[in-house]
Amino acid sequence: MSDDREGCVDFSRLTDSIVAFVQNNPIIAIILALGLLFFMYRKPKFFFGLLGLGLLLAGLLYVIMTMAGSGSEKKNALTHEQEQSDGNQ
Repeated sequence: MSDDREGCVDFSRLTDSIVAFVQNNPIIAIILALGLLFFMYRKPKFFFGLLGLGLLLAGLLYVIMTMAGSGSEKKNALTHEQEQSDGNQ
């Protein structure tokens, strides 16, 4: 259960950082939005290719972050378990 919640926290942190970037850099965000609208209007095939690539990369990043988080938790648990057994001897 904790693994699922940590994945949500990472995704929430990612969206918060994107929102913060947009709020701190409105000119860059407007230029990016206009560029995407231009590609959507003039070259829809290219736009949907970029959109698909972005979604694929975002999904891949999410999977990597989820797997890395669970692996580091197990490593910390094993290290903590080993330290307790060393302290008992």
